[in-house]
Parts: sequence; C-alpha cells; structure tokens
Amino acid sequence: MSPSSLEPAQAEFVGGRGYLAACTVGLPTRAVRDAVIADLDAATRGRPDPHAYTAAVEQSRAHFASLVGVARDRVAIGSQASVAAALVAASLPQGAEVLIAAGDFSSIVLPFVHSGRDLRVRTAPVDRLAEAVTSDTRLVVFSLVQSATGEVADAEAILAAAEVHGARTFCDATQAVGWLPVAASRFDAVVCHAYKWLCAPRGVSFLTVSARLERDMPALFAGWYAGADPWTSCYGGEVQLAPDATRFDVSPAWQAFVGAQPALALFASLAPADLHEHTTRLARVFRERLGVEAPERESAIVTWADPEGADLALLTGAGITASGRAGRARVAFHVFNDAEDVELAARALSR
Repeated sequence: MSPSSLEPAQAEFVGGRGYLAACTVGLPTRAVRDAVIADLDAATRGRPDPHAYTAAVEQSRAHFASLVGVARDRVAIGSQASVAAALVAASLPQGAEVLIAAGDFSSIVLPFVHSGRDLRVRTAPVDRLAEAVTSDTRLVVFSLVQSATGEVADAEAILAAAEVHGARTFCDATQAVGWLPVAASRFDAVVCHAYKWLCAPRGVSFLTVSARLERDMPALFAGWYAGADPWTSCYGGEVQLAPDATRFDVSPAWQAFVGAQPALALFASLAPADLHEHTTRLARVFRERLGVEAPERESAIVTWADPEGADLALLTGAGITASGRAGRARVAFHVFNDAEDVELAARALSR
C-alpha cells in the first residue's frame, strides 16, 4: 500500500498504468495539462501575459528551493543541464583537474571535456569515486543517481573525500529529485532538469550555487533575466546583475514554466520520505520477482543486462513503457505506479 499522504498526488495522474519510464520523461498531472492549455488558449485569443509568466518562473524557483532545502536566492533557472555544467566549468582555473564518474550522462561530462580551458579530466567508477579524489582534484562531478544503471552514488563518502582534499562538488540530481531526498546545500552546485521525476514540461532546469562557487563563476550567459530587476534590464550593457545566484539565470522558456509551476508545487507538498519509501518498495519487489541483485543503496530505478533488447521488447509487447540504456533494460517506479505495475512487468518478462 502507498502511504496515505501520496493518495492526492496519485489522483493527479491519469496515464500511469504500465508507464515505467519516469527516468526518461515524467508524466504531466491534470493541473499541468490544464495550465498549459489555459495559457495557450489565452495566447490564441491575443491575451498572453508576460508578467504571469514571470510569476510562474519565480514560484517554480521557490518550489524547487523548498524541495532541495536551500534559499531561493541560491537557485538559478535554466533550460538544459549542459549549460549549467558549462558555467561550473568556467569557474575553474586553466588546467585544473576535474574528476568525473565514468560513463556519466554526457550533458555533465562534455562541458568539461570541451571547455577550452585545458582542464585535466580524469574518470573513476562511481562506486570508487571517493577514493579517487586527490589533492590535485579541483572539482568532483557526478550524478547522484546514474542514468544508465540506476545506481545511487555514495554522496556522503564523496563529500567527505572532497572536503579532505579541498575539492568542490558538482552533482547532477536530475534522476534523484522527485523520489530521493536531496540536500543541495551539501554541494557546491546541483543541477536538475525537471522533466523527469518532477513531471514538468521539458525546458525547465535549476542550478543551485554555493556562496564560494558564486564568487568564482562568471555569468557567461547573462541576459535580461540575469538582471537585479529583469523588467528594467532589457537594454544596453549597463545592466546591474542580480547580487545572488539568480545572476546565472538564462531567459526562461515561459510556457514550460507555466506547466512546471503546478508540477513543482505538487512535489514540494509531499513528504520526501514517503516518496522514497513508495518508489523504492515497488522497485525492491520487482527486483525480487526477477532475481536482480539488490543494490548497495536502494533505487527507484531497476536495470539489468539486456544486450540484444529482448527483455525490452517483451515489456513493450505487453504494453509497458520502459527504456533501454547502455545494453541494459531499465524500468522506473514513480508516485503514479503501484503493485499492479510491478505485476504487469514481471508477468511480461516471465513469458
């Protein structure tokens, strides 16, 4: 049974049965759909409202800040994880060493490889990342939950090693926020794209920035929305940038934030521990049905070797939406899933 606190949220989703791909793209809630359609209808009638768009952006920022436990002025808005990673890369001195989890998602890897700053990029398996940190390491980069495998990184060990060696940390929480409690203040930077586990439209991302990183990070992509007062920052080069992390804002994709606001409000209203218990319990039962080895740290994502895609084909043939990554089949259990989804997927794979 799901925790009773999740029942109102579950009622917000209409298409979750057999959908085991929140790790690929989340499902919109009723409120998200209604908000996007209402905005489109208003614009069609010649009544777009830019100031309402700004309100949606700022409410979304506040909801995300609440979700990850930081002040809203520590949160910059964006649209892609790679842009956030490029900003963090620009904070580093020429030739600095960056330690990255091997095989991590390209959007947080390539900006360091192709930074133009001659960064020395070194990799290590995520389960040995902490022991790979040395006194030469300037920045440690990793996803809290690995996209390809669903493995949950040992963030505590990585943070402890980084502190010992004076390194900073950049964490991608895209596959985590929405089911796994995340304390963004523990890291120098956290990026999260909200279109997966937070069920927002694609084009809404967030970057949390520590005070010490803010001092070293240039506002490379500053535009009108990076100003202290965006609506008076539209012209010329004398614009005063915001005095906090919002100086790293990029111009928001308005319609995407219209949909993001109700999605983020929903997840900000839920108890993180209840979300974690519900999602990981379903994943645990599914792993036990398949005989998949339990991970060291529980995950809402279950993956297993499927080099030819045979298991993914079985799931698809049974009407189940799953995914395949890096030669592995991948399923994810979210708030809109329940025990019947586990049964449907397990039965499809037993054929």
